[in-house]
Amino acid sequence: MSKTANRMPLIDAMKAIAALLVLLNHFSSYGPLAEASREAFPAISGWFFDYGRMAVQIFLVIAGFLAARGLSAQGQALTVSPLPLIWKRYLRLAIPYLAAIGLAIIASAVANQWLDDEAIPARATFRQWLAHAALLHSLLGFDSLSAGVWYIAIDFQLFALMALLLWIGRRNVVAPGLVLGMTVASLFWFNRDASLDNWAIYFFGSYGLGAAAWWASDRQRLSAWLGVLLTVAVAALIVDFRLRILLALAVALTLGFSRRNGLLEVWPDFRPLAFLGRISYSLFLVHFPVLLLANCVYAQLNLSSAASVVIGLNLAIATSIGVATLFYRWVESPEASRRITTALGWLANSLQALSLWAARRARRVARRAILGRV
Repeated sequence: MSKTANRMPLIDAMKAIAALLVLLNHFSSYGPLAEASREAFPAISGWFFDYGRMAVQIFLVIAGFLAARGLSAQGQALTVSPLPLIWKRYLRLAIPYLAAIGLAIIASAVANQWLDDEAIPARATFRQWLAHAALLHSLLGFDSLSAGVWYIAIDFQLFALMALLLWIGRRNVVAPGLVLGMTVASLFWFNRDASLDNWAIYFFGSYGLGAAAWWASDRQRLSAWLGVLLTVAVAALIVDFRLRILLALAVALTLGFSRRNGLLEVWPDFRPLAFLGRISYSLFLVHFPVLLLANCVYAQLNLSSAASVVIGLNLAIATSIGVATLFYRWVESPEASRRITTALGWLANSLQALSLWAARRARRVARRAILGRV
């Protein structure tokens, strides 16, 4: 199947919009440019600050929808070991993520020379970087090296948890039932406890709604899964109304019905959204380093007018998209990812061979030393 046939324009459009909302939320939250924006445009800036972060729900539902497609397209159990799939997901997320962390560390070092702002992360330590590499920084209490990177850790946890649930079920009926059970538990209990927001179980309600939307879009299961999806989500909203869950439900229903009637693969036919959707992960990753440097320039120019805010934000957003385009081409794209993975594999093999050679050499030297003394 061609890459074009694999694209889903509606998902690309949703991802593009969500990425831009997250970007605008961060540009409305950090640094002197955000302060000037709040003063010049309090209503608009305040809206992005308060509600822009909810775009993460769009990513969560889409991730669950696509995970169901990849792991259990027909609602079947996962019969193979989930570990290779989990490792593949880690590599898919971690290679561009770690490259972006490197950019954030460099940008923070530069920004520290020109700007005194709490948005700039402190100088990174090796333990802090290692915790980020393992996607455990939030769980271990390390300060984040870039804005929004908590989501990458949560995405990985969610995928791993869903793969394990589908594998544990081992039967076609039980496997999706376990996913639905975890979704219910999250919506009614875990998602209502903010202290759990570093764990997948807090977000699994939205993720599970996405998975249910995929299964509900099947012609044979439409009425059953649609009824379950609506009943569970509406009941959870009655128990404790959360705007983020209402948004997740709306996205899930849109995806399910769009796949059912064929719109998912053909609409909207708008190239800019398709392009932004394709690079949305790169945009999510690299916009924070751009944000830091944009704030440095804005502070050094000592600007504060409404016009300077508009120009500064537009230039920063355009720069973020430009950097994300290059980042996607050279780091995130499947071709670039394969090159990097191959290079890392070669490096690991070379280091292993070198360590074995060094160990053999050390043993020979030690043996000669012992024989010489004898």
